Amino acid sequence: MTLARLGSRRGSELVEFALIMPLLLFIVFGIVDFGLAIYDKAIVTNAAREAARAGIVFAPARLTAGEIQTVAQQYCATNLVTFGTPAPPAVAVTGAGGASGSELRVVVSYTYNWGVIPGFMPLGSGLNLTATSVMRME
Repeated sequence: MTLARLGSRRGSELVEFALIMPLLLFIVFGIVDFGLAIYDKAIVTNAAREAARAGIVFAPARLTAGEIQTVAQQYCATNLVTFGTPAPPAVAVTGAGGASGSELRVVVSYTYNWGVIPGFMPLGSGLNLTATSVMRME
């Protein structure tokens, strides 16, 4: 009977689970964090494109650089995942109000702040996301 007790492994699964669980959680939360960063990169890219499109449309009075910046910032404010720290993106506009055929360039920059990963790994304060959209005036 003592040999049966020495060969018992009843608690080994719990110990193995306790050793592996932090690694599994880190991988899962890392996937979620990087997924949100990729999502925010797509939003920044779309904001640059939407703002440039609004600025090149043929109209009697074209949008000013400030109005184009507002289009990009409103798009980001509506769609970015910020976890309660809504830092507005930086928007640079060149060529606003130009003649037909001239270029309009919109650059949107945003710093994505990591949600979970910095607690485990020092990746810096955030990830800089930048998108540029260049279109010709109609």
